[in-house]
Amino acid sequence: MIKTIIINKQLSKILISFLLILSLLAASTLTLYHYQHPQAIKVSTDPKTDKKYIKWVEFNASYPAMEKALSLDVKSHTKPVQLHWVELLSYLAAKYGGNFKKYKSKDMDALAEKLNNGETMEQLTAQMKYYNYYYEAYDAILGNFVGEYDIQTKDPDNENGKQWEKKYGLKVFSPIAKGYSFTHYDDFGTGRTFGYARKHLGNDLMGSIGTPIIAVESGIIEVMGWNMYGGWRIGIRSFDQKRYYYYAHLRKDRPFHTDLYEGRIVKAGDVIGYLGMTGYSTRENVNNIKTPHLHFGMQIIFDESQKEGVNELWIDVYSIVNLLQKSRSSVVKDEETRDYYRAYDIIEPNSGYDF
Repeated sequence: MIKTIIINKQLSKILISFLLILSLLAASTLTLYHYQHPQAIKVSTDPKTDKKYIKWVEFNASYPAMEKALSLDVKSHTKPVQLHWVELLSYLAAKYGGNFKKYKSKDMDALAEKLNNGETMEQLTAQMKYYNYYYEAYDAILGNFVGEYDIQTKDPDNENGKQWEKKYGLKVFSPIAKGYSFTHYDDFGTGRTFGYARKHLGNDLMGSIGTPIIAVESGIIEVMGWNMYGGWRIGIRSFDQKRYYYYAHLRKDRPFHTDLYEGRIVKAGDVIGYLGMTGYSTRENVNNIKTPHLHFGMQIIFDESQKEGVNELWIDVYSIVNLLQKSRSSVVKDEETRDYYRAYDIIEPNSGYDF
């Protein structure tokens, strides 16, 4: 009897070990499947409506690819065939499996040639299983960056005058004002330890304290105030609700532009605050960051449940920051208020908001 019990215990241990191994293998296979097949990440959050949305995005479109796609889009704007930069990038993402380390300029040239010769994107992507996934993801990230707009420029006939010009192209701006230098590197995903171990979900732009910080895109201020991690910070939501821009570690004492408040609408190119080194403190208005810099982050929101919590989607904005250097907002200082203001105004005809 005792011998039988010992054998049964040994068999039980072997069975448990076997089941544990099977579970680990299943989890590993599922993780690999999710990584290789992005559409598998779409999940249903509402069993009543079977509502589906993208749960995971890894954005790594390179600067050269974005710069060329943008150039082709702008140059073709008045031609019979309009080349849309989001479509071009989405096609290449599907071709490369999302890995833009494979990017070759000739691939985009070949795609543009086919489109200019009469083939449609629908025809060219008919056999691309994940093109629609990449298009939905990339459109959420970049879709509102390019379009028609009116902007003030210098009047050549009046030294201090301004005139309005209609343009087509980038209608978003660098987060750092024109004339102010900064340095950065791709630090997305690096480790952070204050409070708890976590990944860095943005791009740090190192600069001088007081540098005017610019609203990249027009939108509504959702958050403005102190956070123990980000210090004085401001969060702006795009009008289509898909992008949430996060600007953190703003200047001590005078972090924000005095005209701002939660709920206010801001335009792309507006001054929203000033670079600093606040944060890493439970006490407000404390400089506990070692190097003055702006933490700039972009969160993508396909479903409102992703706004806060474990399902947040933050993308690597390093290449986007590089691209935005093509569009920088000039600023002027009001000596009375000590605040900086944009030098040239902008109007976005299709924004849906009357500024």
